Amino acid sequence: MNVTSRPIGARTSAQIAYNLNRYWIVIFGLIFGILVGMPLLAPVFMKLGWAAPAKVIYVIYSFLCHQLPQRSFFMFGRQAMYSLNEIQAAWQDTLDPVILRQFIGNPEMGWKVAWSDRMVAMYASLLVFGLLWWPARYRVRPLPWWWLVLFLLPMALDGTSHLISDLWGLGEGFRSTNEWLAVLTKDSFPASFYSGDGLGSFNSWMRLLTGVLFGAGVVWFGFPYLHIFFSDQTRMIEHKIAQTVNPWK
Repeated sequence: MNVTSRPIGARTSAQIAYNLNRYWIVIFGLIFGILVGMPLLAPVFMKLGWAAPAKVIYVIYSFLCHQLPQRSFFMFGRQAMYSLNEIQAAWQDTLDPVILRQFIGNPEMGWKVAWSDRMVAMYASLLVFGLLWWPARYRVRPLPWWWLVLFLLPMALDGTSHLISDLWGLGEGFRSTNEWLAVLTKDSFPASFYSGDGLGSFNSWMRLLTGVLFGAGVVWFGFPYLHIFFSDQTRMIEHKIAQTVNPWK
């Protein structure tokens, strides 16, 4: 029996599987790089006048995110985020989220990133922390599951409270004015910190910080186990390839 007795296709498939398992972090980086980068391309395309591909991106990511403009970043405009009142003045005087989410910007205000600030924080942090974890993978122990819960809980509470607040209407619920927070902090911060969703407001900080905590927790907990799994698969495939080259081994 010799190596030619083994199907070439089988050896090729094994080699492909070996590379996929060994370089899984590269594949992750490429996939998540595209996932995170595409929403940023939408405003770039709009700025360049390429409306058709930009709108394709907006439509695709609309299935992943609410895309409410008052909770999204803008590029190439006067400022990074706009208040609900500013969006209504530029678009339509409505509180209907289905109508508001259709606003993607204009040349003066800039163009909306194709998903919300929370989604940017979540997925960008997954990518960044994943790539930072890789060179330190042998020195960082996996996060216990109860710590993972603590990392995810802030976003769950923040997102749920936003959802409940929005039932009163956008801009009208308890997370819009955050009067409860003003009482707790004795109005120690500027009014802009308590009200609305603008950059630098309490709501904005909570969406960004809880999104980053989500990404850090998922990477710290899950990636060590992914590394163990793919390492085991790599060793198994190495053994199979070795047997293909030397069937008596």
